[in-house]
Amino acid sequence: MRRVSCLFLALAALLASPAHAAPDGHVVVSEEVIVEEMVVEEGGSSRFVQSPAATVPKGVARFGPFRVIDANRAALVDVTDGRSPAAFAAMLAAFPQITELQMIECPGTLDDSANLRLGRMIRAKGVATHVPSGGSVRSGAVELFLAGSRRMADPGAEFAVHAWEDENGRQPGDFAKDAPVNLAYIAYYREMGMSPVEARAFYDMTNTVPNRDARWLNASQMGQWVKLENDFAQAPRALDSGRVLR
Repeated sequence: MRRVSCLFLALAALLASPAHAAPDGHVVVSEEVIVEEMVVEEGGSSRFVQSPAATVPKGVARFGPFRVIDANRAALVDVTDGRSPAAFAAMLAAFPQITELQMIECPGTLDDSANLRLGRMIRAKGVATHVPSGGSVRSGAVELFLAGSRRMADPGAEFAVHAWEDENGRQPGDFAKDAPVNLAYIAYYREMGMSPVEARAFYDMTNTVPNRDARWLNASQMGQWVKLENDFAQAPRALDSGRVLR
């Protein structure tokens, strides 16, 4: 199963920023990335939507879509694909003390099966996921956020969800509700700590939006669906929260 995200990342320009010292004494080097989002339409046409510049850490090492910030932190800054689980494993082999994955610019995935495998690896390694203010987690990257042993989302973080779509253009509603392809996601959410009711509710919510659109949630709204380590995560659930991008 391959998720074709309607929110792809295109790196249009890289503007180097000078290194600066972080509060913990580590030297952090960052780069300004101008991103454009591409929405693939039927018939193969496309359109681009200019998005604000995102500050992406250059880091001390790169492993596929991951950047190592320091001995304890890494960042996810690009789309994942079939090579990403191996890149994650290589990163942890080289930097075994990493305990937090910052999700900064996360458009989604080109390979849903590999993406779920990567999520299970994140969970098994006990790595926390953290979306800082300004961080964007979209499409298949949301599954990776859910994998965190601890999930944190700062005010100003954003999420976008929508239905998956396979190579033949089929989406969840084209299969029976209890078809293996749908139950696979429920099983994944259960492994990530959701109850059966929570897993079904979250999956159904993501599938209310077709793959060509997206439902945007802020950190507080995401906290109404999944457990976050933020005070606002305890707010009453709003079943119709989020806006739909068309």
